[in-house]
Amino acid sequence: MNKNSILGFVLIGVILIAFSWYNTKITEEQIMTQPVTDTSLAVGAQSGGQVSADTVAVEKANEPILNQDSPYKDSLLIKASRLRESFATLENDKVKLDFSNVGAQPYKATIKNFTTHDKQELVLLREKSGNLSMRIYAGQEIHTDKFAFELTESGDTTLTYRLYLDSASYIQYKYTLPADSYMVSLDLSFKGMKNHIPRNVTSTDLLWRMDIPRLEKGYDNEKNYSTIVYKFPNVKSVEDLGLRKDTSDEEIRTKVEWVAFQQQFFSAILVADNSFSNARMSYAFMQEGDAQNTLMRCESFMQLPYTDGDDVSIPLSIYFGPNHFKTLKSYDKGFEKIVPLGGWLIGWINRYVIITVFDFLGKFIGNYGIIILILTILIKLVISPLTFKSYISSAKMRVLKPEIDKINAKYPKSEDAMKKQQETMALYSKTGVSMFGGCLPMLLQFPILFAMFRFFPSSFELRQEGFLWAKDLSTYDSILDFGFTIPLFGDHLSLFALLMALSTFFYSRMNIDQMNSGPQMAGMKYMSLYFMPIFLLFLGNNFSSGLSYYYLLSNLITMIQTWAIRKFFVDEEKIYAKLKEKAAQPKKKSKFQERLDAAYKAQQQQMKSRK
Repeated sequence: MNKNSILGFVLIGVILIAFSWYNTKITEEQIMTQPVTDTSLAVGAQSGGQVSADTVAVEKANEPILNQDSPYKDSLLIKASRLRESFATLENDKVKLDFSNVGAQPYKATIKNFTTHDKQELVLLREKSGNLSMRIYAGQEIHTDKFAFELTESGDTTLTYRLYLDSASYIQYKYTLPADSYMVSLDLSFKGMKNHIPRNVTSTDLLWRMDIPRLEKGYDNEKNYSTIVYKFPNVKSVEDLGLRKDTSDEEIRTKVEWVAFQQQFFSAILVADNSFSNARMSYAFMQEGDAQNTLMRCESFMQLPYTDGDDVSIPLSIYFGPNHFKTLKSYDKGFEKIVPLGGWLIGWINRYVIITVFDFLGKFIGNYGIIILILTILIKLVISPLTFKSYISSAKMRVLKPEIDKINAKYPKSEDAMKKQQETMALYSKTGVSMFGGCLPMLLQFPILFAMFRFFPSSFELRQEGFLWAKDLSTYDSILDFGFTIPLFGDHLSLFALLMALSTFFYSRMNIDQMNSGPQMAGMKYMSLYFMPIFLLFLGNNFSSGLSYYYLLSNLITMIQTWAIRKFFVDEEKIYAKLKEKAAQPKKKSKFQERLDAAYKAQQQQMKSRK
């Protein structure tokens, strides 16, 4: 290659570099000199929208940050990716929502009329701790949280944000917060985007992430009742990712109506009126004492159906508020099912009996400690016939014990076990005593006991309600802080839990003489007298003090009932006389007794055959 050729190539390269530099400079000057605000204001005026003076001031504050490379090919997207962040607010008597123009998304959610356990402002969504962003392909992949939207309408109840791809094509977020509501509606729409979004695009991706803060006193209790809940369309029940787990994730390949990031007493719920096409959800709890005071991180990746057209609208709603049963139910979307009240039987008792009575008493009584006392008395009165029947059945078993001992002495050999059982059943049959007479009434009481176990820790009404020394009946009451942690017990001592354990000990001791003697019963007596009180103390020390208070009252009332039944209603001598009188009367064998006799005869025949 000669010198002239080399010189020619060098000159061509210099010309290309100079042209490229000049063209880039001209493009940047055009982008920065003519603001999009003028276009957006004009479009807003044509559509009937109004832009306040504050909005104009915010737009002027959005000065572009220069000298940044941009991966976007559209000039308006390039500018939107470089604008500074600004904020706007929607507020009513229940909630205050701050929005960021970056991603046109909620930035902070403050729940009014409530505070955290240490009396701080209750912020469910904290600054820079959440993300609600959309991803869609419009000639290039667009992540909405990478752009500063134009605020085109700002009113007392409505905010409208737009992201322009050209003067007639934009993505719009319109938020509306009604008065006296915890739920803000979000109308997500695509205007004039038909030329930008290919026809084969049938969905848009939606990512929702929140770091849920610590709001309550007891970490374990708060953790145990926090999770992610979701609901399928046209189904009454809800599903969740499980409780009492450090991490959990789940992928749903069918439609989902709404997803809830649920803390013990407050939730953020994202609703799609036309349902999400699918969802992939996960949560992870932070360690106690997290530097950011975060309880857990929740994420949900969902897809929204998208139809081709010039004007596409996707209606959504977001609830930021308390897990109060009646408040959630008022939205008629099944939100109240996130309150963990138990399965079908336990849940039915809580929803239609306990909550009804609790709310009724709450209309007349302001002290929830007194309400729990009255509720406990009412429950004990309702189940008192079962308690009485159980005690009478146990008394009958006790007075028949001498007769049972005679039968045991008559058949000491193991090969006579069938005959011994046969005579024992015959004795029960003649006297009209059921082996399970004392157990069945107690078993019928268990659903109520379990209902109480589910109701008190999840009852929003008890939150920050004090009684006696307990400042908050929804969490533990501490009368002594150790300064160190005992495994499975905690770093404190709950007085209500201690009193509950002591009442269990004294109730067991009160009934210890009513238990049958024998080597097997010795272990039962030890379990009842010592193990159960200690177990309940460990169990209740970190639980809701309202729950421990209820079980304390239940034990005390049961002790009074037991004393009254023994004192005024049960005479074991009379019971024994009636049983003997009944045994003397001829009685036809039951089918069970006949089968038992037949089995015994067959056993005897087999033994003779072997001999």
